[in-house]
Amino acid sequence: MGNRLRVSDRVLLDESELQEHFVRAPGPGGQNVNKVATAVQLRWDLLRSPSVPEDVRDRLKRLAGRRLSTDGVLIIEAHRFRSQAGNREDARRRLFELIRAASVVPRKRKATKPTAASRERRLEQKRVRGAVKRGRSLREED
Repeated sequence: MGNRLRVSDRVLLDESELQEHFVRAPGPGGQNVNKVATAVQLRWDLLRSPSVPEDVRDRLKRLAGRRLSTDGVLIIEAHRFRSQAGNREDARRRLFELIRAASVVPRKRKATKPTAASRERRLEQKRVRGAVKRGRSLREED
């Protein structure tokens, strides 16, 4: 069992669940770019992780989008910085922000009726718009 990382109130992530691969970064970088693997590819098996409650996992699947592979691995690539340490920190920060966002339980929407005034405003706008359109179709002969 590795180091435990507190992500949110409900999620304690085991560091051993994270896999980091360092690769060469795309884009400009001078003489170093072809020699040093500074970009990081952070992989986390979301579907098999025991650290995440089921409701958070479902929301995380939706939030992850293209970053979630077909076998359920969340992949985050970071190459903003010129150092491995900076990119590693950036990838972890982005993963944790994603998990925190998924940890927030969305509030249920309470169905409400439109007020009488708002219904009247809507109908008045429809009458005005209809009058404008009718005015366009009526041709006056001079």
